[in-house]
Amino acid sequence: MASVKEMRTRIAAVKSTQKITKALQMVAAAKLRRAQQQAESARPYAQGMAKVINNLAAGVSGPSAPLLLAGTGKDQRQLVVVATSDRGLAGGFNSGIVRLARERIKALLDSGKDVKIICVGRKGRDQLRRLYGNRIIETFEVGPKAPSMVLAKPIAQKILDLYVAGEFDVVTLISSRFKSVVTQTPTVRQLIPAQVEATGGTAPFYDYEPDEESILTALLPQNIGVQLLAALLDNQAGFFAAQMTAMDNATRNAGDLINALTIKMNRTRQAQITKELIEIISGAAAV
Repeated sequence: MASVKEMRTRIAAVKSTQKITKALQMVAAAKLRRAQQQAESARPYAQGMAKVINNLAAGVSGPSAPLLLAGTGKDQRQLVVVATSDRGLAGGFNSGIVRLARERIKALLDSGKDVKIICVGRKGRDQLRRLYGNRIIETFEVGPKAPSMVLAKPIAQKILDLYVAGEFDVVTLISSRFKSVVTQTPTVRQLIPAQVEATGGTAPFYDYEPDEESILTALLPQNIGVQLLAALLDNQAGFFAAQMTAMDNATRNAGDLINALTIKMNRTRQAQITKELIEIISGAAAV
């Protein structure tokens, strides 16, 4: 059985840990509000661009369609972009994204596809390289600042350069979608070829100048950066929400452990006092 001194040391260590988890919870809660606003502000722009592309794509078909829309006609070579965070202490946030990425990569490999990986965030790279280290061709760090086009543009340019060079047929992005403080859902979205959703009812007619092909040729590369930025902003909000929840749970668990250790220490100390009293009384009786 541990001595009273050892238990006091353990209690002090748990209290120090509790202070750290409480501080991390408060920092995450403070950053979450701004991150949530940024993620929600980016969505209308990304969704609006997707709608414009859908409308333009309705009038473009055949050999005149841009490569980013029409694709190569094959799906043998796959590029999977996995976006996580650089830091941990956020519960299962990063693990959920990596788990979905592993399932996706395994399914592609089992079907005979050639798969390469670009990691955005150190946590994704660290977990994926255990199984697929030889398939990771590039890693980008998110950094401590809020995601912006300064971060998304080099990633988008790397993807575009590889695709135009004929390295890949399909590009897929795996990231987390922020829904609420308690819900962050790992999602898969196809970046290239651009997915065109069927619009129900009668779509509005627009007369474009210049023609649809020219606009799509200029717009589709920009759309890659926009979709990446929206995903990174969602990731940031989801990370802070998950970290806030995880650190709150850790703080509560530390408090429960402190209470349990305190009760155990008091019982041990009481047992020692009782033992000493018995020894004194027994010695006095013997005299």
